[in-house]
Amino acid sequence: MYGSGEKFLFCFHGYGENAESFSFLETLLGKGYRFISIDLPFHGSTKWEDGLLFTPNDLIDIIQALLLLLPSPTGGEGQGVRFSLLGYSMGGRVALQLLQLFPHEIEQVVLIAPDGLHKNFWYWFSTQTWMGNKLFAFTMKHPGLLFGLMNTAGKLNLLNKSIVKIAHYYLDDANERALLYKRWITMRKFRPHLYSIKSVIKQNKIPVRFLFGKYDQIILSKRSNFLKEDKENIQVQVIEAGHQLLKEKYASEIVNLFYQ
Repeated sequence: MYGSGEKFLFCFHGYGENAESFSFLETLLGKGYRFISIDLPFHGSTKWEDGLLFTPNDLIDIIQALLLLLPSPTGGEGQGVRFSLLGYSMGGRVALQLLQLFPHEIEQVVLIAPDGLHKNFWYWFSTQTWMGNKLFAFTMKHPGLLFGLMNTAGKLNLLNKSIVKIAHYYLDDANERALLYKRWITMRKFRPHLYSIKSVIKQNKIPVRFLFGKYDQIILSKRSNFLKEDKENIQVQVIEAGHQLLKEKYASEIVNLFYQ
């Protein structure tokens, strides 16, 4: 938890990161918000012992329990208090799912290079199908063929070299590959339905702010284009950066999203 403001802000980090990733924002936002930053399964200090499945309803239960336990900054319990969401990358997909299922309690949403705006075939195949899951598990234990295909695709410019570099960062180590499998499979039920979300935003007049990096090869800003027509509630900002936007040097850009 960070800050002492009068508004609750639930924060969801990116892949391989943790709840501490948002701590640099406390200085600039802590007087207006009470940050509640959660380590997702197989991340940070969370000890996940409930099998390889974490559902949106599980997270909603956790949020509701926390709001009952935490005193509201304005006095009394947090029950019935509206809150905001801040999600980065994988955490953006989490925030989008909550927005879809839980809109009446949500005051504002800030999404930084969010996953979930595009259905990636390989992610879907690996996590949502029996055959894909078996192949995914085998590949994580025996990655030689995958590395060969990636390296060849990179040399032929069929796959962006930065993506190849990131893939090697997470896949060269056997423990990291095992974590990748666990994390992807456990979070497989977070599948936001984008046109439902578009409708929810408009019906409930929820301010949603996006921040993208112009040179991001992982999460492309154009994925948000279908939302841009709702100019009343949705704003999209693209800055001179890559995917790693949750950093102190971009703090001012992130903070500004909360006050637009």
